[in-house]
Amino acid sequence: MSLTVRAPAKINLHLGVGAPRPDGFHPLVTVYQAVGLYDDVTVEPSPGWTLGVSVPEWIDADAVPVTGANIVDRAARLLAAHHGVEAHAGVSVAKAIPVAGGMAGGSADAAAALVALDRLWELQTPDDDLLRLAAELGSDVPFALLGGTALGTGRGELVEPVPDPATWWWVVVPSTEGLSTPAVYRRFDELAPDAPDEPAGAGTLLQALESGDPEVLAGALHNDLEGPALDLRPDLADVLEEGEEAGALRGMLSGSGPTCLFLAESADAAREVAGALAARHEVVLVTHGPVAGAHVVTYG
Repeated sequence: MSLTVRAPAKINLHLGVGAPRPDGFHPLVTVYQAVGLYDDVTVEPSPGWTLGVSVPEWIDADAVPVTGANIVDRAARLLAAHHGVEAHAGVSVAKAIPVAGGMAGGSADAAAALVALDRLWELQTPDDDLLRLAAELGSDVPFALLGGTALGTGRGELVEPVPDPATWWWVVVPSTEGLSTPAVYRRFDELAPDAPDEPAGAGTLLQALESGDPEVLAGALHNDLEGPALDLRPDLADVLEEGEEAGALRGMLSGSGPTCLFLAESADAAREVAGALAARHEVVLVTHGPVAGAHVVTYG
């Protein structure tokens, strides 16, 4: 028996960041949206543990740890320890989400691994337990399980679905050079020494989602990490300007960057923006959201 679980990339439509907590984490108020870029995790029975990772040509394979440090290894050990079973499986990860790009590709892999191994090992882990294990693996992992659109609080790991009846179209321009999330948070602390303990709320963004109007959503997009990320990578500001000049309603960084996102009015408009950007950038992707979280796509 083998099975494949697919998990989506995330973007942050709103990302409010507060001053560091005593535990070192920053409190967040964020609105996640899952978009149609996916990593696939395939598992099958094995007498031991093996892990392989494949990436498309435009992703730097060296940026993806294959053994030991890979979050899939950690997910397997955590799930196995929770149930007192051996972490035996043959696992392969097919990546298509930009790496170190602010789109939570590693978190998607962890969520997909939890679902896949739970099925492979016939554990029937309750949803609440899976979400708790996911939160131990990383702040974005619970949302990768949930998908759709959700409000995230705490350090982002506490997720609550929110209504989002529209379909939103995005153009994605990955960067060939990654950007360290811890480095972006350190720069945020340097640039915002008086950041509030409680970050900015997401009320305006949630109202924009309810409107279903792309122009209203464009005006409500918010990312407290964009300034620090652009301070570290000023070249990304040029990419954002290119996309808006090409017709995007709004350009912004995805999370801590360096992936650049562009909200388009429609699917046709997104393709037009992508076509213009493709003249200057090797990889330009068109996608939409919200989409489902980690889910089984093949089983047999």
